[in-house]
Amino acid sequence: MKPIAITIRQIDYVIATADGGSTAAAARMLNVSQPSVSLAIAKVEQHLRRALFARSSGQGVVLTSFGQLKLGEFRNLQTQAQQVLSADDPNRASLNLGVFSTLGPRYAPSLVRGFQGENPTARITLFEGDLETLSAWLESGTIDVALMYDFGLPSTLDVIPLADVRPYGLLPQNHPLANRKAVSIAELLQDPLILMNLPHSRSYFLTLAQMNGITPKIAYETSSVEMLRSMVANQLGVGLLATDIPHETAYDGQAIVRMPLTGTLAPHRIALARSGRLRSSALANKFCHFSAKSFED
Repeated sequence: MKPIAITIRQIDYVIATADGGSTAAAARMLNVSQPSVSLAIAKVEQHLRRALFARSSGQGVVLTSFGQLKLGEFRNLQTQAQQVLSADDPNRASLNLGVFSTLGPRYAPSLVRGFQGENPTARITLFEGDLETLSAWLESGTIDVALMYDFGLPSTLDVIPLADVRPYGLLPQNHPLANRKAVSIAELLQDPLILMNLPHSRSYFLTLAQMNGITPKIAYETSSVEMLRSMVANQLGVGLLATDIPHETAYDGQAIVRMPLTGTLAPHRIALARSGRLRSSALANKFCHFSAKSFED
């Protein structure tokens, strides 16, 4: 059998340089000399016959497009090597789980609790971010799987649908429409809108309005679900949400009314996503199966 030309240690140096932005930063992180890091990168690049980093005087290094492609594979290899060489229980695997910031509080804790109940030795680390950040983390191998909305995701991701959720309106308790069973989006948006301004979420809600021939007047924008709910409860505007929040009280104790919307409205699809390029671990596959079953139940 032909010996492996590259060592795991050299892979560690490449990953640390990518994370630190320079060979000097990688050397500090790994407590080695900078020439050792530079030599390791040179050997890996020589073996691959392609540059992993673009270098500029005084500005450190940045990954080339080829380097970005290989970084996720290197992270995957590093994780597998750590598991194989670990002296701990071989069944004690780890999972890096990404969660979209508005979905996380609603679904992630119960999924983690249920999954660890069935897999008590599994270690799960949570990473919160918006859709663009989570997609980048999946492609780089920083996270194994992400709980997110299937909205404008790159075609390179493997998406597992979990549930379609219908958007709804939010009103303060004393609003004239608060006693209705349902309202149209046109009726709701006669009032100024408190708008979620996370990437993709913002365009989704504005698209809903435009599909109904409405250009909403935006009172405020926020990236926090609870800030939005509190602002609506305090009569600063009305709201639109897709994340299912069942309680009817905002953080400051003010009452808020969840209002179903009539008409044809594009749903938000909750999904799990994995990199279509990187091999999933057995634990990631098991978590995906568990989550799909949980949403089905």
